[in-house]
Amino acid sequence: MSEGPEISAPLARTGVVVTRPAHQAEGLVRSLEAAGARVYRFPVLDIVPPDDEGAARGLFQDLGHFHLAIFISANAVERGLALTEMAGGLPPGLQVGAVGRATAGALEARGIRVDLVPGGRFDSEALLAMDALQGPAIAGRRVLIVRGGGGRELLGETLRQRGARVDYAEVYRRARPDAAPKSLLEPLGQGEVDVIVVTSGEGLRNLYEMVGEAGSPWLLHIPLLVVSERVAGLARTMGWRAAPLVAPGAGDEAILKTLIRWRAQGARPGRGIP
Repeated sequence: MSEGPEISAPLARTGVVVTRPAHQAEGLVRSLEAAGARVYRFPVLDIVPPDDEGAARGLFQDLGHFHLAIFISANAVERGLALTEMAGGLPPGLQVGAVGRATAGALEARGIRVDLVPGGRFDSEALLAMDALQGPAIAGRRVLIVRGGGGRELLGETLRQRGARVDYAEVYRRARPDAAPKSLLEPLGQGEVDVIVVTSGEGLRNLYEMVGEAGSPWLLHIPLLVVSERVAGLARTMGWRAAPLVAPGAGDEAILKTLIRWRAQGARPGRGIP
């Protein structure tokens, strides 16, 4: 007996907006479409080079004097490893950490062993809870945090309080795309969007600003899928009416499984705006 459409395509008739940067969206889009979703691409972040790459380049030239390098995102991996290669590669003995599973996967895909990655929640708080980053273990050690410009300060500040010597290598910056909102306003207005995937607080703010006053009455009624309780809290303070879905990680598989579970629990696709 053949499977019904709801089994073979668990996201059938579900409208999903993917807001990842254009160069990072394709894998997730393919996975969602294979599950039957109707996908709308609406990038809310552009990843561009930093205004001054010289400072980061100098830190990577000095990488042999660090004990630990922590990569904050997949973008930090891509941009940071390019600078690492220019500096002669990762020095032997350097420990490598990642804030989340997706970031760790980006490192492992390049043949780099990841020594520190949280096993549960994927954020700075979870990383800081690991034994290897407590005071007795990290005091006096030199740590390089590889990130985008203007990232959160919690990780670096906490490690400094625990006695580490911390430097930031800012290897990219995030910019808001100069894009017309029409491609999202039309499906929003027609009730074709059921959920919006947003993976950062900055991306959420950009989404709201890019849609503008014309679209915000629709936007605030659409459930969000986010990847941390921090971004879920931000959505609530910004006035989102629908309770956000929180995926256990930022990777494609975690997002897909969260959406499928949401649908299986009774979320109705194609319902439009209340």
